[in-house]
Amino acid sequence: MSRLKRKDSGYGEKEALAGLKARLPKLATFPNHFLDYEITIEIPEFTSVCPKTGLPDFGTVTICYVPKGSCLELRSLKNYILAYRNLGIFYENAVNRILEDVVNACRPVRATVRGEFNPRGGIKSVVEAHYPRSDQKST
Repeated sequence: MSRLKRKDSGYGEKEALAGLKARLPKLATFPNHFLDYEITIEIPEFTSVCPKTGLPDFGTVTICYVPKGSCLELRSLKNYILAYRNLGIFYENAVNRILEDVVNACRPVRATVRGEFNPRGGIKSVVEAHYPRSDQKST
């Protein structure tokens, strides 16, 4: 057993769950009439707020998906993304929430959301989430 004490970061469930249940504008779709192609949407001015410090976070979010029955309507996506501007949410939660909301809206064949966040304190973070999700859970 290690004698090192685990330092409490001050982050708890409140911060870990921040932003996941927030009401955001609805993502609209339109019918897709083609098969087997990929749509990539880049959002270079994504902003949100750190739920712990209240400081702004900036980055680029890229949504890449293969549509099935419907495609995302870009005006509604813009309004949805703008709602993150004042939302307290961690990078990891933002990327996974965006993926879940995109999947729920348009039911794609597959999708990836990638967030490349600007450095803070000399550390740059890149978070990527994929659909379909793996059935395996890490231990």
